[in-house]
Amino acid sequence: MRKITKITTQKKHKNRFNIFLNTKQGEEYGFSVDEAILIEYRLRKGMELDGEMIATLVENDTVHKSYTQVIHFLSYRMRTKKEIRDYLVKKEVDPEHIEQIMKRLINEKLIDDQQFAHFFVQSRINTTTKGPVLIKKELIDKGVLAQQAELALENYPLVIQLEKIKKHIQKKLNTGKKEAFRKKIQQLQVNLIQKGFTQDAITKALASMEEGKDQSEEWDALVFQGEKLLRKYQSKHEGFALRQKMTESLYRKGFSFELINQFLDGKKQDYQ
Repeated sequence: MRKITKITTQKKHKNRFNIFLNTKQGEEYGFSVDEAILIEYRLRKGMELDGEMIATLVENDTVHKSYTQVIHFLSYRMRTKKEIRDYLVKKEVDPEHIEQIMKRLINEKLIDDQQFAHFFVQSRINTTTKGPVLIKKELIDKGVLAQQAELALENYPLVIQLEKIKKHIQKKLNTGKKEAFRKKIQQLQVNLIQKGFTQDAITKALASMEEGKDQSEEWDALVFQGEKLLRKYQSKHEGFALRQKMTESLYRKGFSFELINQFLDGKKQDYQ
C-alpha cells in the first residue's frame, strides 16, 4: 500500500493535480490526475492506495484526457461518429478507451448522426448551391448512413431545388457570352449535374428557361459567331462548300437552321 503524502496543483494546468506518494526515504511524485478524477475518487492526503487502485486511477485519467480532447474537437462544430472515431485513432487512443468514450458521448447525446445530417443539410441549403445528390455523398463520406441522409434530405424539397437552379441559370445566362442559347443550356445541364441536382429538377427548371429565351440576344450571338467563322473559312472555301461549312459549324455551336439560313442569306455576297 502507498499513502498519499501531498497533492499539488500543476502550474500550467490548474485543473490537474500531482499526487505524491510515500517512500522509505520520504515521498516521491506518483502520478497526476484531472480534477474530475480527484473528485470522483475523493483523493486526499493520507489516503492509502494499492497497486491496482493506482493503475485504475492512471487509466481512468488517460481516458478522461482523451474525452476532454474530443469535447474540444466538438466545440468547433458537430461531428459524426466516424469523425470522432477517426480523430481518436489519429490521436493513437487505445481501442478499448475509444469504445468507452464513444459510449459516453452517445449517452450524453453529444453525438447523433441523424441530428448531424439534418443540420448539415440545412447548412448546405443556406450557404451553398449544391444539390441533394452531392450533399448525400458528403454525408455518407462523413459516416452517415444512407437512410439517415435520405431522411435529412426531405428538408430539401423539389421547390427549393428549382429556386436554386433558376438563380444559378440566370446568373450564368447573364454572363454576356456570345453563345447559342442551346449551347449555354447544355453546359448548364452538365454543371448542374456536377453540383448534385436531380435530373428531374434540372429538366423542369430548364423547360421554364426555354420559354423565356431572348430572341434578339440569340441573333446577336449568331452574328458574332458567324462573322468569326466567315473570316476563318473564307480563305479556304467558297460558294456552296463555304455555306455548308458555315452551316455545319454554326449548328454544332447550338444555333437553329432557321437562324443560320437567315444569317447566311444576308451574307451571300461574301461566298458567291
